[in-house]
Amino acid sequence: MHAMIIPTFDRTLGALSNILTKAEAHCTAKNVKPEAIMTFRMFPDMLPFTKQVQLACDFAARASARLAGEAPKPFADTETTFPELQARIAAARAYIASFPAAAFDDTAARSITFPAGPQEMTMSAPDFLMQYALPQFHFHAATAYNILRHNGVEIGKRDYMGA
Repeated sequence: MHAMIIPTFDRTLGALSNILTKAEAHCTAKNVKPEAIMTFRMFPDMLPFTKQVQLACDFAARASARLAGEAPKPFADTETTFPELQARIAAARAYIASFPAAAFDDTAARSITFPAGPQEMTMSAPDFLMQYALPQFHFHAATAYNILRHNGVEIGKRDYMGA
């Protein structure tokens, strides 16, 4: 289970870090204020770019912890700049890398209880991973990518895939 979870989250978080680097360079080259990207939303009822990155990090970190049988470490949502978001991604990557493979040995037999909005849900660990955590993680990572692409940052599928 460790071999399926940690490398998947880490690769996409690494790709997200790389596209943030390109976004920051785009802002410099095109004289775009970074705040314009940080607060951009794809639609009024969607969360802004900064929150999309924070949530991608959160879903990777929290899911990894829960699947390893640990209580998730909280991350403060204080980032407002590209360097701060890069630090958030680095912290999430370091956190998920800290879980030893042995912590995932009996994961498939576990149930995971987690908050989902105002309620708690319980799912088998495989269902939690495949039906909840991974889709949520990729939704927020892809939405962050789409916000950057929409705003003219020259990135493509290969960037998102971490190629």
